[in-house]
Amino acid sequence: MAFTGKYQLESQENFEPFMKAIGLPDDLIQKGKDIKSVSEIEQNGDHFKVTVTTGTKVMVNSFTVGQETELETMTGEKVKTTVNQVGNKLMVSLKGIESVTEFNGDTIIATMTLGPIVYKRISKRIQ
Repeated sequence: MAFTGKYQLESQENFEPFMKAIGLPDDLIQKGKDIKSVSEIEQNGDHFKVTVTTGTKVMVNSFTVGQETELETMTGEKVKTTVNQVGNKLMVSLKGIESVTEFNGDTIIATMTLGPIVYKRISKRIQ
């Protein structure tokens, strides 16, 4: 399954409580809540490059499935972790956050769980 493409955020659930829980300042939460971020995914075998553009902020993470790598979190922190793939899902654990990104045709469903808070993002392929 090819994950390569550009995807635009279509909807999200629990954005504000999740961002507060990870320590994002209120002004950034208010700025970011209505921005339709664009994720660009480039896949070459087991190697991925993911570029997420939210307004003026651009976050780029590259990783190879099953190998330890350093990823940038939403707060800008760098964390060593390993991304695993099971079928059409990419799974990673970052500082207590369990993240599952599921590819379903032209839709990406990203679910991040931190304790009792479940933040869900749904993005649709635009290219």
